[in-house]
Amino acid sequence: MPTSLRKPISTPMTRAEFLTWEAQQPIRYEFDGYTPVAMAGGTEAHAIIQANLAAALVTRLRGKPCRFIGSDLKALVADNSSRYPDGMVVCSPVENKRTTVADPVIVFEVLSPSTASTDRIVKAREYQVTPSIQRYIMLEQDRIGATVYARSRETWTFEILADDAILHMTEIGVELPLAELYEGLTFDEAN
Repeated sequence: MPTSLRKPISTPMTRAEFLTWEAQQPIRYEFDGYTPVAMAGGTEAHAIIQANLAAALVTRLRGKPCRFIGSDLKALVADNSSRYPDGMVVCSPVENKRTTVADPVIVFEVLSPSTASTDRIVKAREYQVTPSIQRYIMLEQDRIGATVYARSRETWTFEILADDAILHMTEIGVELPLAELYEGLTFDEAN
């Protein structure tokens, strides 16, 4: 890529400055409200969980007003952050050329050792202060399991799911066995 498009990162940035800057970059970045953060590659387990999530939700949401969006669109969250969740459910009208989503209803992250701390703390806070987000689901990568945060009026509740649990997403009228998201994977029994 020509160096003219690789404008140096100036920090702090506004989200608008970041979105303009990122559109010119050869790789994807998230924005933590202050500075760009390069997106790292994932594992095969991560990719399988993400694909199973897409397959499960696309099928169950067919004919309904909401739809599953993969990790290609940025979610505008908190006051000034921009994230690429591993998946999200959006219920607003489709805008074919949109590259950002300001109103996700459910957000999914597949946890990995390098991102788990950010996903569990930083992103959880950002998603909780984003009014449209009703549920934040963190899926474990090395075992069947999920941590689910759900908005309950002005507070948040959480639930930890494992093995044969059912993932209830009342906001979109969908229930699915958690194990379905892990089809095709085998885990070491020590996990």
